[in-house]
Amino acid sequence: MKQKLLLTFLMIFTIKSFAQDSKFSIELNYPIPIDENLIGRSYNGIINAGLKYNFANLDFMNLGVSLNSGIFKNTKEDRVQPFDATIYIFSPRINSEFKIKSLEKLHPSVGLGYSIVNFRADVDRFNSETNSDVSSSQSENGVNLNFGLAYDITNNLFLQIQYDFIKIGVDNDVPDFKYNTNINLVKIGLGYRL
Repeated sequence: MKQKLLLTFLMIFTIKSFAQDSKFSIELNYPIPIDENLIGRSYNGIINAGLKYNFANLDFMNLGVSLNSGIFKNTKEDRVQPFDATIYIFSPRINSEFKIKSLEKLHPSVGLGYSIVNFRADVDRFNSETNSDVSSSQSENGVNLNFGLAYDITNNLFLQIQYDFIKIGVDNDVPDFKYNTNINLVKIGLGYRL
């Protein structure tokens, strides 16, 4: 495991030596669900990872695309229901990072995209036909709006904080209330420009 982790870091840092002015960046965040809603009330953030590519560098902003993925967990100890639940969120989006000449180390950003939210429950009931535990999965999707602020530690390494608002659609049998449709996340982490 240590060898794989060391090899991964070595590959990331050597990519920079071959790429002059690369437009890629990677990020690793801790996601924090907020607000009184389906996720904020019952789930804990585990990890959020992202990849960004800037396809246009203008004087006052960078335009690009990004893909973020997050994992949230709720275990039996957290709920009355007898099952473990995990939520996976995938968010591709278009984003812009603004350049402020008087504050060169700060980079506010805004993004607009789409999120796929996958709910997976592993139930403790045993299925005698398949000799395994019963599990179920359900996906919802909707619009994603992202606001962020990055602070450069070095030319390549940066700290960041982001806010994600996700508005998902629900099935006809689920009430269309804010509790069931609005997801609010704060993400705090590090990024590295390759």
